[in-house]
Amino acid sequence: MDDRKKELLKEIVENYVKTVKPVGSNSLCKKLKCSSATIRNEMALLENMGYIEKNHISSGRIPSEKGYRYYVEHLMQPKDLTGEDMLKLQTIFANNELEVNDAVTKCMEIISDMTNYTSIVLGKNSSDNYLKQINLIALDEQKIIAIVCTDKGVVENKQFILPTDTDILEVVKTGEMINKMLVGTPINNVAEKLEFEIKPIIAKKVKDYETVYNIFYDAFNDFLHHNTNIHVSGRVNLLKEPEYDNTDSIKRIASKLEDNSFKEMLDSIDGSEDLKIYIGEESNFDDNVTVIKRKYKSGGEEGTIAIIGPKRMEYERVVSLLNYMVDKIEGKDDGRE
Repeated sequence: MDDRKKELLKEIVENYVKTVKPVGSNSLCKKLKCSSATIRNEMALLENMGYIEKNHISSGRIPSEKGYRYYVEHLMQPKDLTGEDMLKLQTIFANNELEVNDAVTKCMEIISDMTNYTSIVLGKNSSDNYLKQINLIALDEQKIIAIVCTDKGVVENKQFILPTDTDILEVVKTGEMINKMLVGTPINNVAEKLEFEIKPIIAKKVKDYETVYNIFYDAFNDFLHHNTNIHVSGRVNLLKEPEYDNTDSIKRIASKLEDNSFKEMLDSIDGSEDLKIYIGEESNFDDNVTVIKRKYKSGGEEGTIAIIGPKRMEYERVVSLLNYMVDKIEGKDDGRE
């Protein structure tokens, strides 16, 4: 990749991001001060190298996933935020009454509006969560639902099918007894208390205690697995992009956004605190999107923020916005504004 090819690839990526149109050789001649024949030859070489590809409806070229990857790693330049962009975010940081998680959520809502992409906040609950209740509700003679709630308002539920010979009324009654013993327990201590304090007690009082114990144990483990605050902004923004202009792609993306499969996606990708960019197949979400994510820590709170957009994304702007936001959030405690 010599300097001319680098400059050409950079122009193709940035031109395509702005126009959503395949880039032809004629539009690049004046910019790169080369003849049309030279540009066509260089584009052919870039295509053979796998950095650009031909659009099926045009003779122009568009970046490939490999091209986007090379761009973000070698060609992308940091982009200063506009005064308007910074002002919109600074209004959030200036509000000292906001908790960290609320400030993060509001910032990501604003960034979603600014970029017209979908934003996600995946925030872990703070360590001072306490169990408010675990209730069992009978749905019919064999189905029961367990509902776990914390004092922070986090709620998780799980449905169980009971063995045919189980007395469901006894299960619910025992559940009420266990609930009373667990209320107010720090979230991190519930499993230990359930195993070593409560299990011996109900074993003496309840004939079918193992069924009830397993329900509570499974429900709480399920809760811990999903014990994450998720906030999504601009779900429909992604569907407005030209890349998703047919029924099949709209249904595919909409379904993934609605079933919160992005949580598994964010959990499955790199866990480092550095900003990461996942393009197409790398995202584990959809082959036709880019996911940019970064972790944050502040005031005992931590979580992950992410932007989901088309592969044809304004990479420099999104990267700058996320980095600026995290730097400000993490700097709140030391007095920076």
